[in-house]
Amino acid sequence: MALEYRAWQEGDDLELIQLWGGPESAASEQFRGSFRMPSDSPWNRCITVVDQGIPVAAGCVYGAALHPDRLWCYIEVAEDHRRAGVGSTLLTMLQHEAAASPSGITALRSKVTPGSTGAAFAEATGFGVLQRSRLVVVQPGAIAAPAFDDASGPQLEESATGSVELTRALAAFYGSVHAWDRADISLGRAQQLFLGDASGAGGAIVLRDRPKADGGAIAAFAVSYTQARTDDPADVLVGYDTSLAPREQQAAVATMIAMLVHQFPVQLEVDDSMEALVAVVEPLLATGAAYLAGPETLVVATD
Repeated sequence: MALEYRAWQEGDDLELIQLWGGPESAASEQFRGSFRMPSDSPWNRCITVVDQGIPVAAGCVYGAALHPDRLWCYIEVAEDHRRAGVGSTLLTMLQHEAAASPSGITALRSKVTPGSTGAAFAEATGFGVLQRSRLVVVQPGAIAAPAFDDASGPQLEESATGSVELTRALAAFYGSVHAWDRADISLGRAQQLFLGDASGAGGAIVLRDRPKADGGAIAAFAVSYTQARTDDPADVLVGYDTSLAPREQQAAVATMIAMLVHQFPVQLEVDDSMEALVAVVEPLLATGAAYLAGPETLVVATD
């Protein structure tokens, strides 16, 4: 019997998960939560593939307010239905849906793990790599903590997560390091996504090039999303002023990380576009003072 391609229906997720089993990667687990009934606000389209009444595959395409120049896309096919053109047919159908989206955006993006089935499918269907992201755990004492004994020199201080100054620094950093996939990040959106109560932000510290009273600006910052200190690595966002000279960026990042790991490990998300962070972390990975917390994630996209 021919396969049926239809709009997503309630209950499809339960049947598909039973057939698919565990997710292939963290990206797959995240995307599985995106399957839902088709909607115009927010815009999304999801298609289910049915074989003799049983859902065996699904695909979805949807918009992203933060990165508006591409649509997110995800496809998953049951193992016994792969290599039969199901995924390619779904992709063609999703591209057709994207062409009719109200935004007029037709370029697609997705996330895959190197070496995975998803990565092979993305390469075969013309998706190119936009960015690599890694979760890196930095060990305690990986970088010697500097002394802040000059009252007129660099200063480390706590910052309220509601601080407008911190929000501006975070928004500027995020926008700069996402030039590869333009971010539409206002101060309100930065506060909501990264610093507000719903974000899980538990505290923040900033590094200034000199005391605030003397006009000191934020050279680097760190926001913790781990509420209670444990022996497990705290989940921390480290950012920096990308308008500084590269050497100054790296020095600020190294100082911030040194303070963070003085006694405890931290986990950082490191995109290759975060050049100063990469420059500090790579030598630590090479010497074993830091390690990868899991497989790399690639953001792949069509033109």
